[in-house]
Amino acid sequence: MAHPSDPLDDRPDPNLSAIIRERRQLTNLAYRLLGSLADAEDVVQETYARWYAMSPRQQEDINAPGGWLTTVASRICLDLLRSARVRRERYVGEWIPEPLPDRAEWISGQSTGDTDPADRVTLDESVSMAFLVVLDAMTPAERVAFILHDVFGYPFADVAAIVGRTPGACRQLAASARRRIRVPRPDAGASGRRTDLVRAFKRAWEATDIEALIGLLGPDATATGDGGGLVTAALHPVEGAEQVARFFVDRPTAAAGVTLQECTVNGQPGLVALRDGSTVSVMAFDVSDDRIEHIWAVLNPDKLRSWVAKA
Repeated sequence: MAHPSDPLDDRPDPNLSAIIRERRQLTNLAYRLLGSLADAEDVVQETYARWYAMSPRQQEDINAPGGWLTTVASRICLDLLRSARVRRERYVGEWIPEPLPDRAEWISGQSTGDTDPADRVTLDESVSMAFLVVLDAMTPAERVAFILHDVFGYPFADVAAIVGRTPGACRQLAASARRRIRVPRPDAGASGRRTDLVRAFKRAWEATDIEALIGLLGPDATATGDGGGLVTAALHPVEGAEQVARFFVDRPTAAAGVTLQECTVNGQPGLVALRDGSTVSVMAFDVSDDRIEHIWAVLNPDKLRSWVAKA
């Protein structure tokens, strides 16, 4: 079976450039649907494998190769989302989407092609950790309908063919999903304040200043860790400003030989925890009304392969 870069088949392929250009779009779509870059890349590889498993005549009969690839990738993602419900029942502790670093913080050479995955995933509001966590609470059909229509702009007629529902039913799925999403009010200064809050949290944690931490947290703040059963992490979210503050104060970074660095996590200000030059945790934050409302700490090493300590 030939891949786009395989020299195993020298027949001319008039669609080659068009389908290769779709790789970034497919990766962006699959990551938003699955919350895992590793799974997203597997989906893209499987999608291309199915394309090249067809005969030249079958490929020529497809008028819109890009639409075909999107349909196939979306259906694979839909099947994976359905099976994920079963897999999550066996997952140890809380499951958090895989965090993505900023392009400058990406490990070179970790991609499956000539371009780093960081160059293929657009870091915008639709990949913020807060957004992905809400997506994960949706049904598979809701998630696919919402992402395809609201994020990527596909008409409901096309979504219906992928999900296996009527266009009207898909419109209802997207509307139901939309109600779960908190849309922030436009605020030009919000990014700077998020950065300031995360920086203040880092300093207060390093100083084990519980009062300062409480002052930075919303009254109903939560902290969630994901160790996947591979490293120690709280099995359930910690809730309440004081409880969250005490949780972090009881785990001083200095005692564990951990250093904290500011970073970008899924396009938002975050923190990375380093021990002996290795990334041991990546923290994403959700901010509302100038207070930290949610902290997600990914400790599962399988989800940290894209991270490396900065010099």
